[in-house]
Amino acid sequence: MQITLSVSNQGSKLPQTHNILCILLLLGDIVGLVLSLSLTFWINWDKNLNTVDPFVNLLFCLLVITGLYLADTYHPDSQISGLRAPARILITNVVVGCILFVILHIIENGEKLALWKWQILLPSLSILTIWTICLRIWAVKWARSQAQNSRWLIVGANKETIEFGKTFLQHNSLGRLVILATPDQNTHELANNHRICVTNLYDLPQWTQQAWSGVVVATPTELSDIQVQQLMQLRLAGVPIYGIPDICENLWYKLPSSLLQDNWLVFSAGYHLTSSSISQKIKRVTDIILASLLFLGLFPLMLLTALAIKLDSPGSFFYSQVRTGLKGQTFRVYKFRSMYQDAEKRGVQWAHEDDPRITRVGRWLRLLRIDELPQIFNVLSGEMSLIGPRPERPEFDIKLRQEIPYYDLRYIVKPGITGWAQVMYPYGASVEDAYEKLAYDLYYIKNYSPFLDLAIAFKTIRVVLLGKGR
Repeated sequence: MQITLSVSNQGSKLPQTHNILCILLLLGDIVGLVLSLSLTFWINWDKNLNTVDPFVNLLFCLLVITGLYLADTYHPDSQISGLRAPARILITNVVVGCILFVILHIIENGEKLALWKWQILLPSLSILTIWTICLRIWAVKWARSQAQNSRWLIVGANKETIEFGKTFLQHNSLGRLVILATPDQNTHELANNHRICVTNLYDLPQWTQQAWSGVVVATPTELSDIQVQQLMQLRLAGVPIYGIPDICENLWYKLPSSLLQDNWLVFSAGYHLTSSSISQKIKRVTDIILASLLFLGLFPLMLLTALAIKLDSPGSFFYSQVRTGLKGQTFRVYKFRSMYQDAEKRGVQWAHEDDPRITRVGRWLRLLRIDELPQIFNVLSGEMSLIGPRPERPEFDIKLRQEIPYYDLRYIVKPGITGWAQVMYPYGASVEDAYEKLAYDLYYIKNYSPFLDLAIAFKTIRVVLLGKGR
């Protein structure tokens, strides 16, 4: 009996601490909005402001929630430009307040709206700011306590176990691992870390009596019937059991290709975009509609961008490159030129974050991703999608295909203007970075859904607004 196949899908149905925290914070923000508005309306009841158009209150709530999301406050322990969540909340709510003041000033048609700005908006926003900051402080303490108590049991030790252990330690600064290995398995790369305990696989019975956050089965050989029964007791007690690809998918929303195997790819669920013609047609229709709207809405910006490029440096404002697309077919992708005209006189090179070949205007175009806008034409022509893995240059594909397992899987769907890898991984220009981005691309291909596309769209907006464009 091969245990890795029998448990490979168990973890995909289990909620993760990160998701629970995000949902709790969102619900807390909604409760805070209701309480702050109710309190300020109650205080100002004699001014009859409760008859103000409900649209104004709804607009206030939507802008606040959108602002908190775009400021990445649902990751309360992260920093952006040195700012933690409380500082980002303060700045965001000031911006939201200014936007609402401008909107209400434009639509103001009576004394009630004028009073609403000062008697409702300002007090509500102030109360809500205090509420949301306190929520984030609590959330950070809770998340750290959960991480500190995180204990994972790994059954078996091989090169995948070592890679998983390194990744786990990198992502989870407080978690603990217990690795059960046979005497012939080499674990010296992990054994010296104080947060990892390496012991004998035959000690499994005593370890199954303890409490665990989860169990990862990574043994390259079949477990005995007794060992399988011991793991089954843990499973029945509510402890999730994963294979290594599943735990990466559930914890970090990526699928490192070096941890994958053919049999796992065959038996794992997902791949709806490649297996369903209906999903493909819906995605194509959505691409055409949204790309058309984007072109109409952003056409003035595109004209100004073309003018700025021409004034900044000699050469065409458009730039085209051959890229690899669906099923390995090449096509020509169009971008606004962000580099000097002779940028590749020394041959094809990866673009670096502080690349000296980038022009002054080009640096801003890349930061705000405006240089990608001409790819709307590639979407309309059917060569690309709005969302999908970024297309790579054929010259780089040759090397990456040789060094990265399952690299060509990224081309079983159409490439996109933005994608899961672009919103989840920072700027990179190396084989190692390509490996990490492929891990996110494989996650997207396996877990595609319209809701994931929607999440990527919102994350792309946040990446651009926070100046994290690539």
